[in-house]
Amino acid sequence: MVQEQFFKLSSSKILVTGGAGFIGSNLCEKLLDLGAIVVCLDNFSTGHKHNLNAIIEDPNFSLIEGDIRDIDVCRRASEGVDYILHEAALGSVPRSLKDPVTTNEVNVSGFLNMLVAARDAGVKRFVYAASSSTYGDSKGLPKVEDVIGKPLSPYAITKYVNELYADIFKDAYDLDTIGLRYFNVFGRKQDPNGAYAAVIPKFVIQLMNHESPVINGDGTYSRDFTYIDNVIQMNLLALTTENKEAVNQVYNTAVGDRTNLLELTTLLKKNLSKYDPEIANVEIKHGPNRPGDIPHSLASVDKAKELLRYDPQYKIEDGLKKAVDWYWENLK
Repeated sequence: MVQEQFFKLSSSKILVTGGAGFIGSNLCEKLLDLGAIVVCLDNFSTGHKHNLNAIIEDPNFSLIEGDIRDIDVCRRASEGVDYILHEAALGSVPRSLKDPVTTNEVNVSGFLNMLVAARDAGVKRFVYAASSSTYGDSKGLPKVEDVIGKPLSPYAITKYVNELYADIFKDAYDLDTIGLRYFNVFGRKQDPNGAYAAVIPKFVIQLMNHESPVINGDGTYSRDFTYIDNVIQMNLLALTTENKEAVNQVYNTAVGDRTNLLELTTLLKKNLSKYDPEIANVEIKHGPNRPGDIPHSLASVDKAKELLRYDPQYKIEDGLKKAVDWYWENLK
């Protein structure tokens, strides 16, 4: 995945909001590997300090503990920064249905605070985590960036509002932005615990403990599961592209393939069974569909390939092997 253009980030100062989270901490590690000076801003509401263990002593890394809902914190974190990777957000559709107010405060007000801070600090480019939930009730597959439907959750609304604000900040203040619509990202460091844990790490831990995972619905709902290293590649391409046409755009960040939940559990059991053969016999159970869930998600990545030269290296089978190995080594 190493590309010559990424090395232009060497000695650049980059702020990663939500840098102690799953995606953010992986981005921090990669940026440091490339020689960047990295500032992490996180309030540890969903991120974890242990995600930073490998880099906390790095002289090119600094940590600011603070909340993006505080504009003064956002300004302080953005001082002297060349680029911002904005990963901080409250994810999860179910969480947003339970508490839409807090989701909006973090994902909309916090996002606006960061845009203002980026503008005032003269940041060169603001790359932010958008979401495939923006496609809402759009029926067409694969999902194409300029065709979206009606949002199906408060979370989806907040992520769409982010895109609208980013557009305004380009037009009104000439702040370069790129939005990355993440499609079901998974991989090392993804938290398996908590009420809103993502499906892959949650199922992995349950299977490791010989507990029956519960699939919402009949298992035919499908997703474009995207391994973390594909997402890292997209962020680096968004930071470093010199293609003017590629900037101030929104891109699907995915593989361009889909897997249903029955297929997913089969793959997980297969990969885990090499460590513990009994896992192959763990029963899969079914529960009701979740409110706000999109039945099927499949991305077109043609736009990213054309404008950013995106080249996803990991299909779900390859990514799951690496993810399962990491979970077994670190959490068993």
